[in-house]
Amino acid sequence: MIHRASRALAGLAALALLAACGGGASGPSPGSAGIGVGPAPCSGRCQDTPTRLTVADVEQIIAQGVQEAQARSSPATIVVIDRVGNVLAAYRMTGAPATIRITSGTGASGGIDGVEIVPSELGAIAKALTGAYFSSEGNAFSTRTANQIIQEHFNLEERFTPGGPLFGVQISQLPCSDISRRYNGVGPDPGPHRSPIGFAADPGGLPLYKNGTVVGAVAVIADGIYGLVKDDVGTDINLDELIAVAATWGFGAPRDRRADIITLDAKTLRYANVDFDDLLSTPATAPAFGTLTPAVGGLLTIRGYADPVVRAGTAFGQADSGIRPASLITEPELAAVDGFVLVDEFNARRFPPINGTDGLLTQQEVRDLLSTSVALANRTRSQVRRPFGASAGIHVVVVDTNGAVVGVARTRDALVDATDVTVQKARTSILFSAVGSGTALQALPDAEYLAPGPTVASLRTESIGQYVTAFRNFFNQPTALDDGAFAWSTRAVGNISRPFFPDGIDGNPPGPLSKPPGEWSIFSTGLELDLVYNAVIRHIAFVVGIAATDVGVGCTGYTGVTAGFEPVQNPIPKIANGITLFAGGFPIYRGGVLVGAIGLSGDGLEQDDFLPFLANDAVGKLPGGSIGNAPKPIRADQLRVGDVNLRYLVCPFKPFLDSNEQNVCTGL
Repeated sequence: MIHRASRALAGLAALALLAACGGGASGPSPGSAGIGVGPAPCSGRCQDTPTRLTVADVEQIIAQGVQEAQARSSPATIVVIDRVGNVLAAYRMTGAPATIRITSGTGASGGIDGVEIVPSELGAIAKALTGAYFSSEGNAFSTRTANQIIQEHFNLEERFTPGGPLFGVQISQLPCSDISRRYNGVGPDPGPHRSPIGFAADPGGLPLYKNGTVVGAVAVIADGIYGLVKDDVGTDINLDELIAVAATWGFGAPRDRRADIITLDAKTLRYANVDFDDLLSTPATAPAFGTLTPAVGGLLTIRGYADPVVRAGTAFGQADSGIRPASLITEPELAAVDGFVLVDEFNARRFPPINGTDGLLTQQEVRDLLSTSVALANRTRSQVRRPFGASAGIHVVVVDTNGAVVGVARTRDALVDATDVTVQKARTSILFSAVGSGTALQALPDAEYLAPGPTVASLRTESIGQYVTAFRNFFNQPTALDDGAFAWSTRAVGNISRPFFPDGIDGNPPGPLSKPPGEWSIFSTGLELDLVYNAVIRHIAFVVGIAATDVGVGCTGYTGVTAGFEPVQNPIPKIANGITLFAGGFPIYRGGVLVGAIGLSGDGLEQDDFLPFLANDAVGKLPGGSIGNAPKPIRADQLRVGDVNLRYLVCPFKPFLDSNEQNVCTGL
């Protein structure tokens, strides 16, 4: 039987299906040659027909990249993944850089800026995951796109503008995450899978398409640099990107889905600064992979990620990928609104709705929050998905006050990156809204930064407690973060985590959770990175053979290099995959008492914000409902610093596809 919320909302699924069908879902993609020409035929439903990268596809992609690298006398490391992050092959050409130098180019000191011990293949995995996880049938994003939307300004060279819409997202999909899955030692399996060093801003990671749907990504490292670009006008030519473009021949993103025809906040996004006309080779005539001799290069073993073989990928939207349609038999409330779920290798649902482990949320409330969020998303206009008028693709999660995941759901073709980051959003809201978080943070071991260079040596330590002190001083509240006095959305947390406060006002001091000038970069963001820093470095030490065992599940509570990255006894389980700094996470209250949080991520920052906020309110208004958003007097936007109030929520003016309703958040 369909439960009470789904019965009222089931009719909205039809609208989503119409919006998702776009120009059709069958036949070869007109954009399958190169980076595509003509319109894409898909908008969310082509994945219904199982489509995957074959072994022959992966071999072709690598061979095309190798040929361009040879033409440029620039040996490269090339990694191909499927859409949920399985490494299908990693190939290193003879003479390619064995490690990367991580650098923001800003001279910043600290974080992972300047670290040189990371193998090139790990950097390539992070770049490939970025290309695959941020793309869909409605939008093709690359690592160059990510570069544009995660930095301190949007656009990059426009001073006195706010940070990018996904500011801080690079510190997610971490190797210590309890949400992302790990390599099973056998071959491709259900994902989404973790990243060794988060998401990348370094050009050279591009999504791969077959028949209009995303099937994975390819990434290249030839220059030995893992960095970022500060150029908005598209004049830089990047070696990694040139080789990656060659590799995508026959699997390129359709042109009318590429980021460079998509606008966000009236600004055009970037995809790649080069195209096939810029190549020195002809990808269509690349020699077969089987003709590449050991003198050219070979397949890699990557500890914790891959064996030296070429494998076929999983089919996204099918059970083998770990993401499939909800079943009318086992998940009727989501099936009624065209929802999707996460599953394991046995096709059993991961994170089904359950009662809160703290006894404060009921299973029915969790079901209602998930199905209501999906139904609302089906009605909502996407900000970044083509064709225009497509509904928003979202991933939604509910956590209890312990940070335990008590339910997860998705719409079809939603971005894969959202799987991990939505949990970060919900948990961030819990951490900052709950009683006792300040004391817990102060008990964590210091982050111990590695010194720049190719050796494992200590640079300095950074106390996690310093951020608690700075937070309390900033608001002149001696018990803040321990008293639970205010409700925090992730937008509000992001407000005080920027290198300038208020956001975008160059020259102002940083927010209390950020770093001062000379220390801040996208590789050293402040509390966000320092919480997980030791665990990430422990994982790298494992991959390169310095540590005997991998990092465990959970990202806090590890010591630094001096103490051997060992786990200690005071982690914070409620942020087991870290925190994040952009919108989409809200606490849930009942009668003024914190009972959980909801996180949502999808096709635009405003959608991320208002959809979970409306879902909280809608479920509280169901018959017998008693949960909802935080009472207005305790929301973080009541906090004022100088003449500036924090932001709690941003709500689009007229967001729905089936209604002219305006100001939908007013009064809530």
